[in-house]
Amino acid sequence: MTPRVLVVDDDVALARALAINLRAHGYQVLVAHDGRQALSEAGRSDPAVVVLDLGLPDLDGIQVLQGIRGWSTMPVIVLSARSTSAEKVAALDAGADDYVTKPFGMEELLARVRAAVRRGRPATGVEQAAMVTEDFTVDLAARRVAAADGTPIRLTPTEWGVLEVLVRNVGKMVPQRQLLTEVWGPAYEGESHYLRVYLAQLRRKLEPDPAHPRHLITEAGMGYRFEQ
Repeated sequence: MTPRVLVVDDDVALARALAINLRAHGYQVLVAHDGRQALSEAGRSDPAVVVLDLGLPDLDGIQVLQGIRGWSTMPVIVLSARSTSAEKVAALDAGADDYVTKPFGMEELLARVRAAVRRGRPATGVEQAAMVTEDFTVDLAARRVAAADGTPIRLTPTEWGVLEVLVRNVGKMVPQRQLLTEVWGPAYEGESHYLRVYLAQLRRKLEPDPAHPRHLITEAGMGYRFEQ
């Protein structure tokens, strides 16, 4: 099925340019020019990816992102002229899967959309068995995580991507660059703050004591390790 992308930007010319380029690369495209329309369209059409500008006329983009995260794990790529590390971390911490600073190259954005679609796509084929710990179970085949009592734990596509790489390398230290490349792509080798944000989010959801993790271990200055 052709992936559907929801473009949210109040800059009509930019939204049109994005839609033209995405359609030329085989995507279905929906466009919204304000936050309320974006939330309505996201709920109605269930897109594969949302490309979300933060500077909207009615709601701040972070509010839109939080609204989507209240009910969905669909990948969200934030577009913004806000370029400081703190602003990027704030958007990632609110649930964004990626962050693109304006102005940006169209090929770069298309690559990030492709990566987001891959992260959000259900797995197919034969997979290895689930990883069971005392505190939660990671079902690699079904791409699901559940607490010890069976309660589902909802992860965003990017949170899942990070966890999956670590689980598949259980007991081994995964270097920061490898983790960034496998989850986000080669262009992200230096974005170590992404990992700090996502490991913190995963620990809040999975670890009994996030301040003293027993499963998601940091190897200071080197990488991360998953321990069963």
